[in-house]
Amino acid sequence: MTSETTPAKAPQYPITEAVQHALAATKRGCDELLVEADWVQKLAKSAATGVPLRIKLGLDPTAPDIHLGHTVVLNKLRQLQDLGHTVIFLIGDFTSMIGDPSGRNATRPPLTPEQIKVNAETYYKQAALILDPAKTEIRYNSEWCDPLGARGMIQLASRYTVAQMLERDDFTKRYNGGVPISVHEFLYPLMQGYDSVALQSDLELGGTDQKFNLLVGRALQKEYGQEPQCILTMPLLVGLDGVEKMSKSKNNYIGITEAPNDMFGKVMSISDDMMWTWYELLSFVPLAHIATYKQEVAEGRNPRDIKVLLAQEIVARFHSPVAAEEALAAFNHRAKGGIPDDIPTLTLTVPADGMVLANVFKAADMVASVSEGNRAIDQGGARVDGDVVKDRAHKLLAGEYVLQVGKRRFAKATLVVG
Repeated sequence: MTSETTPAKAPQYPITEAVQHALAATKRGCDELLVEADWVQKLAKSAATGVPLRIKLGLDPTAPDIHLGHTVVLNKLRQLQDLGHTVIFLIGDFTSMIGDPSGRNATRPPLTPEQIKVNAETYYKQAALILDPAKTEIRYNSEWCDPLGARGMIQLASRYTVAQMLERDDFTKRYNGGVPISVHEFLYPLMQGYDSVALQSDLELGGTDQKFNLLVGRALQKEYGQEPQCILTMPLLVGLDGVEKMSKSKNNYIGITEAPNDMFGKVMSISDDMMWTWYELLSFVPLAHIATYKQEVAEGRNPRDIKVLLAQEIVARFHSPVAAEEALAAFNHRAKGGIPDDIPTLTLTVPADGMVLANVFKAADMVASVSEGNRAIDQGGARVDGDVVKDRAHKLLAGEYVLQVGKRRFAKATLVVG
């Protein structure tokens, strides 16, 4: 008579107060944590053994500039670094040459190696304003994807089915809608998933729009006999318009390299309700403090005071505490109708009969186009020497003027006849 044996279960590690604290820090502001019970055990094992967990963030360097929307995930990485874990900042130089179709009805154009190198260097330089370099590994997925070769790629592809691929929402919609799907697009989630195998990651972060790709990594790790990674998705930050996700194409963003005064003023422009979401996703202030702020506002404190603290924290992070104090002083000065001290000074040549205001704004680089200048005039956001101008036909003759577009764009212009 033979006896059957069952595989030994992985040891269960104690769930200490420190582990519970780490779990709370992980879940702060997140959209979804999969699988929470697995993550708790990973945290407990790390606490018991002293071995840091490996936290992966994969980035395709398709654009070199980072805005606050990008920092939602980077902030989470920093919080996990502060708990003692290692962050792997993975540059998808190989996958960038495929192009990620996530959330699109057409493939994203692939980048050249030269574009990837420039973008990656700029991206990490900006990300380092948030991450702890001592606890960050910088890796490029060409390290293991290039050596894979055709044979390895075929073997990898054999571990995932077409039916599984079509579970991805955007693939399903395109397939059902008769929109072509190139075979190489299936390789993108496969290669991103293989990154997790190569790096033996314990946790992978991404936006909610990346959930499918992150799950592929978890599935492939099981195929390769590894303990599967957990997945943490973060919500997409709503931009300055209060409607759409923060995006350069929507012009509702705050770049992390923007001038302190512009950054401060833009944070102050968000709604009081949206401020709380920004606190949760962008601030490093403990949740208990945020709860106290909410209580104080409910009891009558001006929400502006709380928003000032958020604006100062963000400016200090990307510039300095001194810059944050100066930005607050400049903001208060503008709020009282004052003109900033450091506005640009320029000289423009105009016809003898003057130049219409929108053209002056464009020539002074205060607006991107004459149309934008006219919109500012129509909306009451154009001022000359402090006076609102609402007439598109208004002309400025030769002379000196203080020009203003919106709340934050100023210039001292000397107009001369040329």
